[in-house]
Amino acid sequence: MQYWLMKSEPDVFSIDDLKRVKVEPWDGIRNYQARNFMRDDMRTGDQVFFYHSNCDVPGIVGIMKVASKPYADPTAFDPKSNYFDPKSDPDNPRWMLVDVRYVKKFKRTISLAELREDPVLEGMRLLMRGNRLSVMPVEKAHWDHILSLV
Repeated sequence: MQYWLMKSEPDVFSIDDLKRVKVEPWDGIRNYQARNFMRDDMRTGDQVFFYHSNCDVPGIVGIMKVASKPYADPTAFDPKSNYFDPKSDPDNPRWMLVDVRYVKKFKRTISLAELREDPVLEGMRLLMRGNRLSVMPVEKAHWDHILSLV
């Protein structure tokens, strides 16, 4: 099993939205490295931290799990979608996604500020200078330590 962190702006899609719908396609990823993580490395059952970004208190708010194998992101083919990519070909899709399933919401947000101050999390990709990826791997030691903070 592998561990991940995936970001979403809560005013677009939040942990509460996922709790309500249970399973959701994680669409709209338009960064090649993030796409490659989903396409090449994620496996059904992998555990994922749900991270709220671009909000008053960014941070980890819960857990979800990968609920499908990767497949073509249909928003890339929809001209009405904000994620439409006219260069994406359904026979050779450029953009992929996985479905995610709700597991649990934390009682509190583990804030980015708290994560940054924790020496045990040194080297965590989320905390590296200049990292803006919305999908990233998490080392098991970091995963376990973050769970101990909940």
